[in-house]
Amino acid sequence: MSKAILYLEDGVHFFGEALSFVGESAGEVVFNTSLSGYQEILTDPSYAGQIVVMTYPLIGNYGVNDEDSESSKVHVKGFIVKEFCRHHSNFRATKSLIEYLNEQNILAVEGIDTRALTRHLRVKGAMRGLISTKDFDLNSLAQKIKKVPSMEGADWVKEVTTKEKYIWKNSEDKESKQKYIVAAIDCGIKFNILRILTNKDCEVHVFPSNATVEEINKINPDGIFISNGPGDPAAVGHVKETIRAFLGKKPVFGICLGHQITGLALGGKTFKLKFGHHGANHPVKDLLDNRIGITSQNHGFCVDIDSLNKDDVELIDINLNDQTLEGMRHKKFPVLSFQHHPEAAPGPHDAQYLFDYFIEMMKEYKK
Repeated sequence: MSKAILYLEDGVHFFGEALSFVGESAGEVVFNTSLSGYQEILTDPSYAGQIVVMTYPLIGNYGVNDEDSESSKVHVKGFIVKEFCRHHSNFRATKSLIEYLNEQNILAVEGIDTRALTRHLRVKGAMRGLISTKDFDLNSLAQKIKKVPSMEGADWVKEVTTKEKYIWKNSEDKESKQKYIVAAIDCGIKFNILRILTNKDCEVHVFPSNATVEEINKINPDGIFISNGPGDPAAVGHVKETIRAFLGKKPVFGICLGHQITGLALGGKTFKLKFGHHGANHPVKDLLDNRIGITSQNHGFCVDIDSLNKDDVELIDINLNDQTLEGMRHKKFPVLSFQHHPEAAPGPHDAQYLFDYFIEMMKEYKK
């Protein structure tokens, strides 16, 4: 254990103890209210460039395993908890969370008053922070934090998107019976999205975020999917233009960052939330079926409801905590998108039916 400091850009700082991996790391500091699912959080590409603070006080009690990762590596810049569990217990576990974080060279800190830190972020908003185990000079840290890149205006998608196109295959794939060909634009896609689409009889071709309309049309897809991902949707204008080219021509379905990019493609605007939505307990009302689901969310930006043309776009999901936009569909074209993560299953299956909407759109399109 080594002494560690978390220094925030407004000068507020907290001391704690780092695990065996030491050094310095910086990013935007956000808090997550989930009680579990830490392995999925750590490996969610949407957290690229961010330091995650867990509000639940004890993290790591069920270890980690080889099946629950949402990508091939950990993407967070740092991980802060009140206390790490030293003795995990779960028949699926292959190692401890501490072992996993150290193997991935992630600066993980415990002993910080996470309640005080969370309250500060709620009042002041998410902000840049720096974790250090070697520099405790406040003047020095103040100068270093000025060089930390902001989440606003920067293209973080290029840091996480696939470099080459590939076709996703589930590990338990039985005899292929794919009915629909889906072009998935990878802005930081999560594995479980790919698993669910494949299980719903889709052949999923995953494209880099900079794929052209011509490259995507070569596979003659039945539908276009835009994935979740990190950062500012306004900074990935090339994806917006790609989606705009398919509006009215192919069914389009977006999740999280993909929802925001779809909003931009439809002529809307996005804005940065004060401290974002990060957790697995966000209530969302489905205005079509008049039902409420408990959803998983991870985003710092949002589509401005008032910026959308109500003659063209129908609002179908609303966040019950702050009334922000959670879902929309086009009134004329087969276009549908959601801000929350229907694949993350905190409910556990409150929102997975939303994938069926996409399947129905493709079914109608094929006719």
